[in-house]
Amino acid sequence: MVMNPVVHFEMPAEDRKRMINFYRGVFGWEANQLGPNMGDYVVVMTTESDDKGPKKSGIINGGFFQKTKEMGQMHPSVVISVDDIKEHVKKVQKAGGKVLGEPMEIPGVGWYASFIDTEGNRISMLQPC
Repeated sequence: MVMNPVVHFEMPAEDRKRMINFYRGVFGWEANQLGPNMGDYVVVMTTESDDKGPKKSGIINGGFFQKTKEMGQMHPSVVISVDDIKEHVKKVQKAGGKVLGEPMEIPGVGWYASFIDTEGNRISMLQPC
């Protein structure tokens, strides 16, 4: 079986600007807030990166998404790289997980889907372009 690596982390934020300032000030992370067409998602770089991602192996970048009451209690989560998102959606469901919606395309990044594992953790999958 192929091992699928963790390639990204995500954290909910009530106030993304406050969160950006905190992580920039404490850890030196860089942040780029995307526009409304991307849900005002904030991409954060935890290490020197280029168009292909982190320059050092074994290090990942992440992002902040808007915390909402509709989403309920949210916690940091990880994003796992997969080669076939549709196949992994089926695997998650067969193993007892719950997929949250349909896979969505993130332009220039790939296909993304979130799920709840058998222990109640929200995790995501990404099929890169």
